[in-house]
Amino acid sequence: MKTRSITAALLTTALAATTLTACSSSSEDGVETVTVWDNGLLTRTNDDGTMNDSNSFLTLLAAQYEQEHPDVKIKIVRQSADITKNSAQFQAASIAKNGPDIRVGYIGGNTEDYSDFLLDLDGTFSDETVADISGWNLTRKGYSPDGALLGLPYGAGSYFYVFYNRQMTDAAGLDLTTPPATWEDLLAAGEQVQENTSNTAFWVANQEGYVGAWVVAALAGGELGPDAFIDMYTGETSTDSDGLIDAYTAYARLFEDGLTNPDAASVSNADALSGFIQGKGAFYISGSWDNTYLTDAFGDGVGVFAIPMLEGAAYPDTVAGGPNVDLSITSYSKHQEAAKDFLRFLAQPSSIEEYTKLYQSEAPNSASASTAVITNPLLQQEAAGLTTSQSHVYPIDNVMPQSVNDLYYKINATVFTGRTSPKDAVEQLAAAVADATE
Repeated sequence: MKTRSITAALLTTALAATTLTACSSSSEDGVETVTVWDNGLLTRTNDDGTMNDSNSFLTLLAAQYEQEHPDVKIKIVRQSADITKNSAQFQAASIAKNGPDIRVGYIGGNTEDYSDFLLDLDGTFSDETVADISGWNLTRKGYSPDGALLGLPYGAGSYFYVFYNRQMTDAAGLDLTTPPATWEDLLAAGEQVQENTSNTAFWVANQEGYVGAWVVAALAGGELGPDAFIDMYTGETSTDSDGLIDAYTAYARLFEDGLTNPDAASVSNADALSGFIQGKGAFYISGSWDNTYLTDAFGDGVGVFAIPMLEGAAYPDTVAGGPNVDLSITSYSKHQEAAKDFLRFLAQPSSIEEYTKLYQSEAPNSASASTAVITNPLLQQEAAGLTTSQSHVYPIDNVMPQSVNDLYYKINATVFTGRTSPKDAVEQLAAAVADATE
């Protein structure tokens, strides 16, 4: 995969910003400083932007590590959550070789894009650790079994679900103890909500195209199988396939059939969660990252089930999602051994348990970690479903280069409102994939 190019102006701007704000690792007074850049995947901040020390996983684990290793300081720098801005800054800093020692990034394409700046971690972890943790295949360069190991996968991942307001669905006469078996059944349930109540069926915030990313990934996975998008990346499957066209066609029915809020195409994802909590729709398509917020808001008044597949799908028991996070060490880091040791600390089952316990959005990706730390009822149900589902598809925007993902989100937004046809959408994506992976 080619590293995504950015304009000279953007590169210059980001480089200047990095020069001013980057925290070069250092060793002072016998204490070795390892700098970590995180864009919010493993840290949490307060409303004023300061680190929330009591609810920030990486902050808490860094403090534990420092207590055990007084000669090392883990310096955490919070980066922008904007993927494009974050990526440009990391690339600019890496070209100048004044970026972090450790980068927290999105697993898959967002890590692959910057493989030229990342250390091969083969041999860093014990055989026991490698056997214990899942997700390594997604951190290999080119998704090849013998590719360079670009990062430590963290957490079993977030998956995409349909959440529902029990009060609203009960009022519509829906019994969701058995979830809709197909996408068509789900749309029929939405129609029942609008026929029997004054409520909107689906609350959707799709300005950025994220809802489309989750729905299309799931439905295409049901049509094409668990390796659908990795196969598109490697060229084993054509991106402009009928399965992807069918997924886009079905996804567009949400808006076409009038089952969403009329302004769905102009509502930002930043307002998605709050809108559902405020009662703006009976159904809400999102990910397990919302578990804690929804449980806090609704208690047992919220339910969840996996996005159902299209009728007649080749892989009807598919769940879309997977590992989101990995930690990489830069090839130019001056503190690679200390950075490796910190990653080994994070790879311990007890550390992974802390991640699950704190955020309640992902099951552990360590076979040795206890699942007893899962206390959120939504995550308990989701984790149980993952153990029984037959097919897990890794989403396109985790697999592909950022240049493809940027186009993907835009296309998702325009297909939703009918401005782009499903056929044209997949043809554009096919061209972008070919260009980015040639």
